[in-house]
Amino acid sequence: QVQFVESGGGLVQPGGSLRLSCAASGYVFSNYGVAWYRQVPGKQRELVATIISGGGTNYADSVNGRFSISRDNAKNTMYLQMNNLKPEDTAVYFCSRMPRRAADSWGQGTQVTVSS
Repeated sequence: QVQFVESGGGLVQPGGSLRLSCAASGYVFSNYGVAWYRQVPGKQRELVATIISGGGTNYADSVNGRFSISRDNAKNTMYLQMNNLKPEDTAVYFCSRMPRRAADSWGQGTQVTVSS
């Protein structure tokens, strides 16, 4: 059973930083890309950052230059380093493998709140 457990969220002031972690299990982690998404209540889940299986990274325009995605295959863990956070980054952040399978469920997510 594929599972994702996100952690590391919290309350941070504008301009601050957070590092999110995601522990994955139930599949061969190194065989898949990884992705971070975020969702604000009432809106669709938004793709934030990805690492494809070949190692290339991609970012949403809104976070490019501020966020950095990485992975540790030995620990089956992916990370999202978020710098210079803005109030519009406030959301629940989720992780997933790429490509997602239809049967993959979402984790509980981790709340990030950027506010002074």
